[in-house]
This record gives sequence, C-alpha cells and structure tokens, in this order.
Amino acid sequence: MTDAIALPVVAQPAVRELLRRILALAAPTTMVVLLQAGGQLAETWLAARQGTAALSAWAVVLPFALMMQQMSAGAMGGGVVSAIARTLGAGNREEASALVVHALIIAATAALLFSFLLAGIPSMVLGAIAGPEIAAAATPYAFWLFGAGAIPVWASNTLASVLRGGGRHALAARVLIFSGIAYPPLAWVLMEPLGQGLPGAGMAFALTNTAAALALGVLVARGGAGFHPHLRTRLHGALFRRILAVGLIASMLATIANLTTILVTAQLAGYGVAAVAAYGISARLEFLMIPLSFGVGSALTALVGRAVGARDWPTARRTAWTGGLLTLAVAGSVGLLVGWFPAGFAGAFASDPIVSDSAARGVRFTGPAFGGFGLGMAMYFASLGAGRMFWPFLAATSRFTLAVGGGWLLGSYLGYGIEGYFIAVAAGITAYGGFTAAGVRPSVWPG
Repeated sequence: MTDAIALPVVAQPAVRELLRRILALAAPTTMVVLLQAGGQLAETWLAARQGTAALSAWAVVLPFALMMQQMSAGAMGGGVVSAIARTLGAGNREEASALVVHALIIAATAALLFSFLLAGIPSMVLGAIAGPEIAAAATPYAFWLFGAGAIPVWASNTLASVLRGGGRHALAARVLIFSGIAYPPLAWVLMEPLGQGLPGAGMAFALTNTAAALALGVLVARGGAGFHPHLRTRLHGALFRRILAVGLIASMLATIANLTTILVTAQLAGYGVAAVAAYGISARLEFLMIPLSFGVGSALTALVGRAVGARDWPTARRTAWTGGLLTLAVAGSVGLLVGWFPAGFAGAFASDPIVSDSAARGVRFTGPAFGGFGLGMAMYFASLGAGRMFWPFLAATSRFTLAVGGGWLLGSYLGYGIEGYFIAVAAGITAYGGFTAAGVRPSVWPG
C-alpha cells in the first residue's frame, strides 16, 4: 500500500494584506470616477446656462452617454480586465499581448454601433423618445459626442482596462485624471467664449478622450501593463470569446439596471411630477455610491482575475469577500445615515417642499438598503474577474422583478402609493446584494 502524496498548502493572505492590495488599486480609480462625476455636474450647469431647449437636448442624450461610458469602462472594460488578469495569473504573457488587439477590435465595433445610431440617425432615435423639436436641438450635440467621441472614449477606456488588467491602476488613472480635469474648462471655452453652444460640450468630450486614448496607447505599447502587445497578431475566436463571455453579460446587466430605473420612473409618472422628482433624488444616492463601488470593484476584478488565472480559488474568494464587506460597511453606513435623517438629504437636492417631503419618505426606505447595493456591486466586479456571471445575472433580474413588478403590486394593486414603490425599490437593492454575494462560495467558485 503506497503512501498518499501530501500536496503543499498555499498560505492565504491575511485580511489586512488583502485590504492593502484592494485599497492601493482602488484609490486612483476612485479619484478618476469622482472627477468624471464632477465633470457631469459641471456639464449640467453649462447646459442649463444655454437655456431650456439646450438643457432638454442635453437631458435626452444623457442616458445614452452614460450607457456608453458604463459599457466601455465597467462592462466590456471589465471583460478586458478579467481576461488579461486571468491570462497573466496563468503566466501567459504572450496570450495577454494578443488579447490587446482583440479588445481594441471589440471596442471599435461597439463604438461604430453607437456612432451609427446616435450620430448617423439621431433624429430617428432621439425623436422617438423626446419628439422632433428636442431631437433637432440635440442632433448637433449628439453628432460630436458620438460621431467624433465614440471611438476615442471606447479606445481610452479599453486601453485603461488593459493597464488595470496588468495591475497598473495608478498609471491608467494619471492619464484619465488629466482628461477629467481638462474637460470642464475646455467645454466652457468652446460653449461660451467661442460660441459653439451645447455642441461645444461634445467637441470637448471628443478632444479630451482623443488625447487620453493616444496617451494610453503609448503607455500600453511601451509595456505599461507588464507586457508588450503584439499589434500584428493572428485573430482567434477563443480570445474574442474570453472577453465577450464576461463583457457581453456585463453590458446586458448594465442595460437591465438602466431599464429598471426607466420603468420605475414611468410607473411613478402617474403620481405626478413631484413623485418622479422624488425618485430621481432617491436615485442620486446610488449615483453617489458609484465612485466607491467602481473604485473597489475595478481592484477586485484585477486581483480576483489574477488569483483565478493561477487557480488559487480560495484567495479569489477571500479577496472578493474582503472587498465586498468593505463596500458593505461604507455604503451601509452612508445609507443608514440618510435613512435616519431623510429630510436633510432630500432638502439638499430639492427646494420644492412637496418634492422634498416625497423624497424624504422614499429614502427612509431605500437608504438603509444601500449597504446591499455596495455589497452587490463589489461582488459583481469580483465575479467579472472570476468569469462567473450567473449569480450576478440572477441578482440583476431579481432587482428588476422586485423593483418594477413589486412596485406595481405594492404601489398600484395593493394601494400603498409611492411608498409602495420605494419599498419595492429597497427590496430590489437588497436582493441584488444578497444574490450576487451568494454566488461567491466554494460550490460556484471551486477550490
């Protein structure tokens, strides 16, 4: 009878060490997202200075601009981070080099689709949403934003994702921070002193992202991600699938999240403008959590991807839970504070007492649930790194079902009114966190 061979036990990193790694990668990306959020606020102010027609035109284009940013940076970008991190974790630098060209081809294809729909036929797309008058005002802005800006923004976010996949979050952030700082003053110069109006914001967006894409391209070409990409490489379906298997699902989940907000807003429209505005204020809390969740999340995608590539699933799970509990604690604390003092939060965004009162009643329910949102977002990004997307998909569909279907059941059918919708939204956020976290366990993440 032969003796069993003892396998070496790999020591697991301490929680303190995992936190150090997560925060080191999260800090620069969080700064980038904060600057981008500030740029969006500045853009809102600049658009409002152009008059009501310009502000309406800007508002109808905004959801498409946010979707392009979410898909290129967090969804398909997450697929790029995941693919490169897992490949590097497996020690295959040659394959990581080949992935760069595949990622850029995917980015160019997606950018051309946005350009065709929103710069090629903007009157048809925007007119179906807001009518011909607003669509006519929005068309010149959309032409610059998507016609000249789609390829640069997809290229810059994809190249930044390549650097993040190599663990070089700070290097990517240096370029994107410069771009974020340059955008508001450039937009102002083009819109007001140079008299371009709202299209000037689109020009500034295209110019700053073109500069960022060129700078990031130089960094990646010089080996900034830890390897030199092969620009002349044979295309392989397996490498496209490695990115798309994660990126397409993540893009679909981003679409579901936006659709959830749109449909809840449409349902609340029957209760009047104040109810819609109140829900918009409640949704701002989610907007405020995005810098934290994306910053920590992008770190988790890279760290978990590296561990999975090395087939170290215990470290991958431990890393995910460390980041998940961190965001749960921070987002949960902010959410509880808002829930305890709802009038103060609502009053910061609304001067109308009816809107403020409705929003305060809403965040009383949704605020305490935002710990679940933080947990869910962190585990979603960790799942991108692991390439395990079933449970995040289940979480997104459960949130959609509870928020939209549950809102109708409680608000309209059972007669709880707008409070019923806010309860359903809170339940959806909680379910999102619970289901996403439930997927990070040994039977799903093996080992």
